[in-house]
Amino acid sequence: MKKKLIPCIYLKNEKAVAFFSDNTIVDSDPLELCRRFCDNGADELLIFDLSKGDEEHEKALSVIKNICAHVQVPVTGAGNVERMEDIKKLLYAGCKRAVLNYSKPSNVELTKEVSDKFGKSKIVASVKNINELEDNIELIRQYTKTVLLHDITMTKSSVFDEGGLKYIAMLKAASLDKIIDYLKQKNAEGITGEVVNENYKDYVHIKEIVGEEYVPFSSFKLDDKGLIPVVVQDYKTNRVLMLAYMNEEAYDKTLSTGTMTYFSRSRQSLWVKGETSGHFQYVKALSYDCDADTLLARVEQIGNACHTGEYSCFFNDIITYDFEEKNPLEVLNSVYSIIEDRKVHPKEGSYTNYLFDKGIDKILKKLGEEATEIVIAAKNPGDSEVKYEISDFLYHCMVLMVQKGVTWEDIMTELANR
Repeated sequence: MKKKLIPCIYLKNEKAVAFFSDNTIVDSDPLELCRRFCDNGADELLIFDLSKGDEEHEKALSVIKNICAHVQVPVTGAGNVERMEDIKKLLYAGCKRAVLNYSKPSNVELTKEVSDKFGKSKIVASVKNINELEDNIELIRQYTKTVLLHDITMTKSSVFDEGGLKYIAMLKAASLDKIIDYLKQKNAEGITGEVVNENYKDYVHIKEIVGEEYVPFSSFKLDDKGLIPVVVQDYKTNRVLMLAYMNEEAYDKTLSTGTMTYFSRSRQSLWVKGETSGHFQYVKALSYDCDADTLLARVEQIGNACHTGEYSCFFNDIITYDFEEKNPLEVLNSVYSIIEDRKVHPKEGSYTNYLFDKGIDKILKKLGEEATEIVIAAKNPGDSEVKYEISDFLYHCMVLMVQKGVTWEDIMTELANR
């Protein structure tokens, strides 16, 4: 299992502060702080909402939502949890997981309810001492998968089992030897807290010492220059972006940093994709083919992949036959783009412009009518009517989405989070 180094961000008054009890402002722009952590190798982020009152809490959730939408790593949300609705808000803001504070009896009581609702992989139990851990261990094992420990010595407890639960240690201070010793434990998922925040630029060094197990570069069939080609693909759309090469050093750096690094044959040197342009590629998956002579990298592409300004390097057609695009996301995005263009550039006689001109009430009325048509069609034999009505519904739904500024990526992200 990959050992995670997880910076901790404390939100108060929409700013990042130093600690629970320390209101010193670390960064007035929490998103920029998160980006710096990510650019220096963070595997995940742990964000605590320290707000007071409903208004401040909603503002904090907006900040968390903005962070989740713009960072390349998972986010775990914590703080200000009083009821299931608070867990729901964190998850719907884009957090991959939400934390229950076991120092609060009300949070302990929520465990089964929120786990049944959202799944045990979405819940992290936070315990501050050995009694909280041992008194609730059966509940934790049954309804969560991860425990946030505020004392690293708890990993020596008899309840630290070999299977099931994973542990994240939250530390204010610890020696490098102590961190490495903890991370080498089988059930250790990662380390977080001030000790990580203060040493985040050493993440790569720590990971190298821990020694994550990867397929060694020597396993691949290389060309006579010691290089292997890498096909790079957008992880969202599966679109091929570019072809590049790696030597062993580029391969190792890509694995340790999570940012695509290549070997330039023309310059005879390493290059981090995006180092000059800002168009970084963050690794989502790396695999090799059946002959072990080509790598496939699925990445999150920031900006454009091609130096010409094109998104993909493969934009020069040699021959193209007529075909209908069948990739669901590509089709939905294509129709969405046409609707969006109609809103910006009205076309006389366009039904889409008619809906936009009539406004939100007309759009909602049509959406309701189309939903009813689906229900009626579903009662009839065969599926052709249902397909037609669902297509009508999705079109009107996209008109609403454009009107409200919601994209298919927003929807897909929300569905993935659930």
